[in-house]
Parts: sequence; C-alpha cells; structure tokens
Amino acid sequence: MNIAFTKMSGSGNDFIIIDNRVPVIDPEIKRDFVRKVCALKSSVGADGVIFIEDSDKADFGWDFYNSDGSSAEMCGNGGRCVARYAYEKGIAPANHSFETVAGIITAEVSGPMVKVKLTAPKNLRQGLRVEFDGSSYEVASLNTGVPHAIIFSNDVDAEDIQEIGRGVRHHSIFAPAGTNVNLVEKKGERSLKIRTYERGIEDETLACGTGAVASAILASCDDLVTSPVDVETRGGEILKVYFEKSNGGGFSAWLEGLTKIAFEGTIVEL
Repeated sequence: MNIAFTKMSGSGNDFIIIDNRVPVIDPEIKRDFVRKVCALKSSVGADGVIFIEDSDKADFGWDFYNSDGSSAEMCGNGGRCVARYAYEKGIAPANHSFETVAGIITAEVSGPMVKVKLTAPKNLRQGLRVEFDGSSYEVASLNTGVPHAIIFSNDVDAEDIQEIGRGVRHHSIFAPAGTNVNLVEKKGERSLKIRTYERGIEDETLACGTGAVASAILASCDDLVTSPVDVETRGGEILKVYFEKSNGGGFSAWLEGLTKIAFEGTIVEL
C-alpha cells in the first residue's frame, strides 16, 4: 500500500483527500480503510476522507466518508477543501463545479479563501418538540446537503452538547437517517455562534459548514439575523454564510471561509 494523500483543514474540520480518478482503493474496502486511516494516534487522523472521482456531470466527483466509515451526501467544509485541492493540483480551474450525492456544487477558489454554493436547502421544519431523558427542546431543522437540527440557546458554551447532541441525533423524529445537531446563539444582527454534534463522527466537531448554513437560514426565519452572517465555530474561526430567499419561498446559500493545506504524505500501511 502506497497511497498519496493530502491532509487539509477547513475552519477546524480536517480531511484526508485522495485522488482516486485512477483507482487506488478497492471500493469493497473503502469503509474499512476510512475507519483505520481516520483513527487518531494509530494513523493520519481526520474527521473524514474525500476520494476524488471522475464525473461526466462536473469537473470532478467526490466520494465522501465520515470517520466511522459512513458515507454522507455533502460536507460544506470538506467541499471547500476539495475545491482548493482540485485547483492546486490542476484538476479544475479556480471557478469550477463538482458532483456530490446531494447534487452539483459550484466553487470559487481565491488562494486559501474558498466559497461554495450549496445545493438548494430543503425540508425546512420549525416548532418541533423533541423530548428525551426528562428534557424537552424546541427544535427547527433543515437539510443543507445533509440534515441539521437547530436549538437556539442564550449561552451555547454552558450547554451539555454531548447529552443534547446524542438525544436529538437519534430521536425518532429524525429516523431513520438521524441528524446533525447545532446549538446556536445570536451574537449580533449578522453574527451567530454555534456548536455542532455531527452524526458519523458521533461527537462535537470544531466546525461544520452545512451546519453553519442551516443555522444562519433558520435564524433568519425567526428574524434574528440577515445575510451575510458571520458564524463563529467552536474552533474559533469565522465562516461567512450568504443566502437569498426565492419567490417560491426556498433559499439559495453560499459558504465562504479559509482552508489550510496541513501536509502531504504516503500511506504505507494501516
């Protein structure tokens, strides 16, 4: 096994990116490979793995996996990282598109700053009552490529995100796929602070791009913020979310932020 990879970070989410257009991984072992290579201390360590694939619909396609080996339709920060990777490696121009399970994503790369237009958010629900372990929460939800549940808080740092995250993530309202969970605090007319519990990682992460977008749009539905919105992540970085409401009541959404190429290497054995 000699597999070249690039380790990248997008606002605290870290990813292993592998060019698989000429296959280097047997599809049957991808999930096991992901679990092993994402393991901290024993391997590279990451929140997920992105395989770049050929596409007849866009400049390239991707096959994305969470660290537990589960596949996900989309990942906002992963999308920003893979867009920069594709540009840096000459796979795609600065302005390009790539194919995901959620749909076609368009990207604009300007050095380390990358802006992506997500697929149209869908399945907006508000006023959900979620109860578990004797607690009750008012929850809103939106799919921004992957499903997200939102709970507004006056102080996200004081919340037990592990308990709340696990309870909401597995609640029957969101069965069978489950959901990511975001605790959201208003900081200003154009700013939010969030903490995110991600399914597939089953823990709090330092950032979540699709969660930032979902949080901003749902906050705007309650007249808490207006576009563009600066979203402060757990890792301290700021993601900027732009959105527009269409005449039909839907939304268009963009996510912008910094990316970082941490290192490149070769996976020799797992």
